[in-house]
Amino acid sequence: MKTLKKDIQKSITPRKALELLISGNKRFISNLNQNRNLLEQVNETREDQYPFAVILSCIDSRTSAELIFDQGLGDIFSIRIAGNILNTDILGSMEFACKIAGSKLIVVLGHTKCGAVKGACDHVEMGNLTELLSKLQPAVYSERETPSTHRNAANPQFVENVSAINVKRTVKSIIDRSYILEQMLEKGEVGLIGAMYHVENGQVDFYEDSQFIKDALHPDLDLATYKKQYS
Repeated sequence: MKTLKKDIQKSITPRKALELLISGNKRFISNLNQNRNLLEQVNETREDQYPFAVILSCIDSRTSAELIFDQGLGDIFSIRIAGNILNTDILGSMEFACKIAGSKLIVVLGHTKCGAVKGACDHVEMGNLTELLSKLQPAVYSERETPSTHRNAANPQFVENVSAINVKRTVKSIIDRSYILEQMLEKGEVGLIGAMYHVENGQVDFYEDSQFIKDALHPDLDLATYKKQYS
């Protein structure tokens, strides 16, 4: 597998970037990973890097983006934080990845059985974790399917519902809070999508209803309409 160079990165469209991740995850779950010389990639990326995507995921030890999408050194930017939450520093990192370093796709990747989401569902308060989990509370309160007697981490379906809502709310928040990324999305320079990783089997499901890739296939996509579905 070749190390990404500037000309290759430049030729990758947002939709192609998504296809690369989908193909990589298929290889991962089939145990057919690409052969890579990682030491060679260390040498080839010593001067610069040209990742094609930036992925926001959880710190969970089972959710390494490089592994589950079968990517090598220099292929993706990986941002990891408990509960795959969004803050100003993460937004700045995304802006750097896309506007400065040339990445073509942003993925918000949640995962099943998320400990941070479970903590938020149970309204856990503990040191600095309290503030972090507070950022997940809007997703907890937005979940309307579960009756009050079952709205806790002991209910697996409630936890997974909240996880999915959190991913989609984060996708919308990226647009709401970053003018730079909003403009890049409108121009078709970058794409955005939410996804869920299943720790049970290694599969990633991409949420098509959260996908925003403005290109020849979808030239009339409108960000205002897109954001309304999560309001």
